[in-house]
Amino acid sequence: MAWKSSGLMEVYKFLLLVTFFLPCEMTSSALTVNGKTESYILNTRPHSHESLTCAVQNHTTEEELLWYRQEGRVALKSGNKINSSSICVSPISEDDNGVTFTCKLQRDQSMSISVVLNVTFPPRLSGDDIQTAEEGSDVQLVCSVKSNPQAQMMWYKNNSILDLEKNHHQVYQTSESFQLSITKVKQSDNGTYSCVASSPLQTETKDFHLIVKDKGWRTPNEPIIAACVVAVLTMVFGLIARRQRIMKVSKYSKLLDIKSSTESAKFAK
Repeated sequence: MAWKSSGLMEVYKFLLLVTFFLPCEMTSSALTVNGKTESYILNTRPHSHESLTCAVQNHTTEEELLWYRQEGRVALKSGNKINSSSICVSPISEDDNGVTFTCKLQRDQSMSISVVLNVTFPPRLSGDDIQTAEEGSDVQLVCSVKSNPQAQMMWYKNNSILDLEKNHHQVYQTSESFQLSITKVKQSDNGTYSCVASSPLQTETKDFHLIVKDKGWRTPNEPIIAACVVAVLTMVFGLIARRQRIMKVSKYSKLLDIKSSTESAKFAK
């Protein structure tokens, strides 16, 4: 029994030594971006410049790194790939909001770390300044909006908060637009409508001028067409009747000439 116990102890010692002297390659590597070990959100502003540096930690051999912008691979220079790699995003634009940059280990692309750009900017509003509508028609005023963070939206009329009338006003909002629909516009709907966007960064206003015209009297087309047809037919029949009269007169004149010639011939005999 003592021999067996001694043998087991030797085995345990051997396994402990093997574990202790394992090559460093067995030590797990890790990635960092700008010193952070986990994916994160980078807050930034338009027109700024951001540098992202990805590095391999605990490596024992040279490791190649890859950068991706969304799903597209970023082209890197040969000296900017091994163990550490940097990319510069410059200048930052509003369209970069929500874009993800990801650094991956080339030999094991499941090892990665990402940075999501959070580009904050005040509201940007746009739309048709002037809209003309006939009384009784439906109108849509569309205020296009871009903002991060998302702005609080409100409609004003002639510098006062718009009083929404049931079955007359409807408001629709998406991430990119704020729309006011007016059903069967009236003369009282004339005026300046203001789309107001409020965010922690800034409040922005866009004016829309609505001009409601009187509903004009429209002459029915059918009676006009019928009158024109009657007039044309009257002219045609008149011309035909006149031609027939002319032909009758001409024929009667010829008969008179023949009769006159016959009588002259008898007297000559």
